[in-house]
Amino acid sequence: MNNVYFIGIGGIGMSALARYYKYKGFQVSGYDRTPSTLTHELENEGIAIHYEDREDLVPKDKDNTLVIYTPAIPHEMKELEKVLNEGYKVIKRSQALGELTRGQRTLAVAGTHGKTTTSTLVAHILKT
Repeated sequence: MNNVYFIGIGGIGMSALARYYKYKGFQVSGYDRTPSTLTHELENEGIAIHYEDREDLVPKDKDNTLVIYTPAIPHEMKELEKVLNEGYKVIKRSQALGELTRGQRTLAVAGTHGKTTTSTLVAHILKT
């Protein structure tokens, strides 16, 4: 796979994955519903993003394209329907994270409140 296409690229988790794949040398592009500071940053880093649900903007090479989507995307979205019905390799964001961390020691911080504070404390402890 040379291409990674994100459906819902503008969230904090998806944008981090997009940056990771770009750093690893993949051709990265994606869709998001609305422009934001994050999507503008990604575009400035060379990631092509569009803001309309258009099937024709999905990479054509389905055998060479991994599609990652966020569960926040409705299943009736045209782009998502296309990739699900036409044989693309399609995974959720959580599956992508699982694949990236397989075989690695991983520490996860989850919950409703306090993740940033806890993550900062953990990072500080691990650095010392």
